[in-house]
Amino acid sequence: MSDATAGAPSTSGQRGGFWSRFAKNRGAVAGLVILAVVVVFAALAPILYPGDPFALAGRPMTPPFQGEYFFGTDTLGRDIAAGMAHGARTSLLIGIIATLVAVAFGTLVGGIAGYYGGWVDDMLMRVTEVFQTIPSFIFAILLVAVITPSIESVIIAISVVSWPPLARLVRGEFISLRNREFVQANVLMGMPDWRILFVQILPNCLSPIIVAGSLLVATAILIESALAFLGLGDPNVMSWGWQVGAGRPVLRRAWWICTFPGVAILLTVLAINLVGEGLNDALNPRLRERGK
Repeated sequence: MSDATAGAPSTSGQRGGFWSRFAKNRGAVAGLVILAVVVVFAALAPILYPGDPFALAGRPMTPPFQGEYFFGTDTLGRDIAAGMAHGARTSLLIGIIATLVAVAFGTLVGGIAGYYGGWVDDMLMRVTEVFQTIPSFIFAILLVAVITPSIESVIIAISVVSWPPLARLVRGEFISLRNREFVQANVLMGMPDWRILFVQILPNCLSPIIVAGSLLVATAILIESALAFLGLGDPNVMSWGWQVGAGRPVLRRAWWICTFPGVAILLTVLAINLVGEGLNDALNPRLRERGK
């Protein structure tokens, strides 16, 4: 059994300690509840609102809480609640997939740079700094406009502008761990570099990566909503940002068209940030020691 495996804490105690620490943060628990409601709402969208969310459902600009359309209708008579349910699926899907791609690529770049150091580190970090010097949202707009608006192009754009902070975070973690005894022991035993990177060092860096990744989901949802608001989202897919953009010209006459999707974006992003804060409290060893 390797040193790293021998020094690993027991999973049962870790799980219990994690949930007890997470539950102490009331904001994180509230965020988890809100996020669960949004996920259930998105999952049940095809059942609650079958059919095309772009379909004309009733009289244009029907006020909310009147009749069969709980959140009212938009300028063409589309059901806003149906659009919000299907838009939740779009926002969560794009946010999660773009975050997974950004975390995977950023972890790979940061891990290689932090482990090998030297000219490899210099080269990879210079490339990372080039990406960081470009304003992320403007860069995302440019990428989507060049590739042509679609879900795939939005995911690519968000991933491209999101990976540099992850790379720098992982690089710092790998630098702090590469000279530890268990890593050096595996090097002396002749273990391949890829195995040291992904089996020995990476599991010890997962806590900050998970926290940063959870917060990145919120940023990805905001970027996706902003792109859709500007008309750079997939025109064939309903999203919250598209709904807000569609209701902007009639904001004074039909406030509900923008308000309800906007509140959905606000609550979802707030919930994810609260959950991320709770994960940080539960997984950060420094905060854990401070609380003892």
